[in-house]
Amino acid sequence: MNELPMQGRVALVAGASKGIGAATAEAFAAAGAAVALAARDIEALHAVASRIEANGGRALAIRTDVSDAESQLNLIDQTLDTFGRLDAAFNNATDGPRPGPLADIDPAEFDRGIATNIRGTFLGMKYQIPAMLRTGGGTIVNMASRAGLIGVANLGAYVAGKAGIIGLTRVAALDYADQGIRVNALAPGTILTHNLEAAGEQARRGAAAATPMGRIGTTADVAKTVLWLCSDQAAFITGIVVPIDGGQNAGVKPRQMSRQGG
Repeated sequence: MNELPMQGRVALVAGASKGIGAATAEAFAAAGAAVALAARDIEALHAVASRIEANGGRALAIRTDVSDAESQLNLIDQTLDTFGRLDAAFNNATDGPRPGPLADIDPAEFDRGIATNIRGTFLGMKYQIPAMLRTGGGTIVNMASRAGLIGVANLGAYVAGKAGIIGLTRVAALDYADQGIRVNALAPGTILTHNLEAAGEQARRGAAAATPMGRIGTTADVAKTVLWLCSDQAAFITGIVVPIDGGQNAGVKPRQMSRQGG
């Protein structure tokens, strides 16, 4: 089995400055890919790039606003100028207003969430796809959420944005299915990122208890799924939404009551 299954390939990760994006970028590099890192926080990107290079990988940090067309085009141009090709992309950037009832959401904050999630994913694919077609195709994974599959109270902008990403993913998959490009989406449940870590131990216990598997997902769980979808092992898979949620999408599993007596 090839220990470097992404050797010779070039991957792009948007939203790579921390959490799931950083973990996935490092996983791509560990699998042999050269990686273009995109986010607004260039210092955080340089830190991720430094870790990749310290482990013998190749990385390029590019400050990017995914909601801006020129910024997305510059990201692709710099990736191609540096590495010569693009084989895989993970559109992971996300944003949105603080939780609150729908009527309390500020319209400008709603627009910001839609701009990053839907427009950002659209622009990413708009420029990634032509770059991939130049070398015969590629793979794209878009970051949706379990919240894009169900309704979640107080998350109007986030749910709308993630549901829109799922729709865009399916259309792009159909548009380019016969041209060597596969497009899929992820729908994670609760994943242990910096936000959940900051929420405290009680919040983490509650999140784990709400998951049929009884644990919280990790950034590595997500990164491994991205790499699998971008690998030849998933060569006949396109247009799907993959839940990474420890069984939450299957339904409700009540907590088991401890048995007493004989």
